[in-house]
Amino acid sequence: MSSDLVSGFCEPRFQKVRDLFTQSVESGYEVGATLAVEYRGEMVINLWGGYQDAAKTRLWQEDTLVNVFSVTKGIVATCIARLVEEKRLDIYQPVSNYWPEYGCNGKENTTVYDLLCHRGAMFGFREPVPEGQWQNWTLFTELLAKQAPYRSPGESQSYHALTFGWLAGELIRRIDGRSVGQYFKDEIADPLALDFKIGLALTDLDRCADMLMMTKDNTQSLFSILTHVPDILLPKALRTMKAALEVGDNKIAFASVLEAADTVNSQAWRLAEVPAANGHGTAASLATFYGILTNGGARDNYHILKPDTLAMATQIHSHGPDGSLFGLPYKFGLGYMVDSPMTAISHAKGRFGHSGIGGEMTFGDKQKGLGFAFLNNQQHGMTNLYKTANQLSSALYKLL
Repeated sequence: MSSDLVSGFCEPRFQKVRDLFTQSVESGYEVGATLAVEYRGEMVINLWGGYQDAAKTRLWQEDTLVNVFSVTKGIVATCIARLVEEKRLDIYQPVSNYWPEYGCNGKENTTVYDLLCHRGAMFGFREPVPEGQWQNWTLFTELLAKQAPYRSPGESQSYHALTFGWLAGELIRRIDGRSVGQYFKDEIADPLALDFKIGLALTDLDRCADMLMMTKDNTQSLFSILTHVPDILLPKALRTMKAALEVGDNKIAFASVLEAADTVNSQAWRLAEVPAANGHGTAASLATFYGILTNGGARDNYHILKPDTLAMATQIHSHGPDGSLFGLPYKFGLGYMVDSPMTAISHAKGRFGHSGIGGEMTFGDKQKGLGFAFLNNQQHGMTNLYKTANQLSSALYKLL
């Protein structure tokens, strides 16, 4: 299937994947998107197509940068794992060993492990956060250092949707002296020529695709429905979801995102380092990134992680039900998603990575030596959030 809207290349044996990608763009279901797959050290698919904006005036280009939301957490997890490998960070030590101000108000015994596994009970802010202050790093880290956790750290898993980035990023800054964005640039992106950044420069802004976010709060609609249904009439999965929504972790964890859908297209957001949610890059760079990790952790004599380090970081270190993610049985490694019930990321199949709230999905497959990255700019409803990414990965695996 040829298309004026889709460019790039795809090895002939994966033509069905290209056709599916083209259909998703030609139909308008995806306004703009990009797909890349590196397999056993070779880029076998690198496609891009559609538009960068809602008005459909700017075609998606090979170097278009797109906000990948929580896909950024997989990048941060790798930076953390690198510090662990270098024995500069001990995950079983209290956070306060590296960040003394954090050890107060019930957080004295919180370990680095707790934070990386989304068990730190710090999934939101107790104090209001001023709007538009994304570039004020110390504002966020000082608020987190001072506040009390929402419950006893370590006792349960509740996804730290935004706070993960400031918590993990401040650990990196305290240990290394560089911000997480600068650390990634110096230690991984530049040496390997990866077009991915946490915190853009002014010169990058012209390459950015606009994110087309949904304004309707689907979780609140779901909550409204479930609260009127007696537990006895609900299957177990929905009873678990209802219980999680009633506790309210989800609303706290995603509050800053849900309140202002266009925030992610602002200059303030794009120039800031929000390491849980505002990495920008190309699918080709992310597929290469995960391809390197799953093929020995080094390329062209430049080392990222040893296989043993990656194996340790991608074990199942925590599992749900997850309080912030609707009580679903998400499983996490040290910052990586290793079992995601809504996507193709599956520990049983040797996959690790991260998805994003816009519909993005990136992962490495240790069994296949593969890096997969699908990025888009049109957010879909909860039931279809990862529809395109899942269809593409399913079609790909049938052809391997």
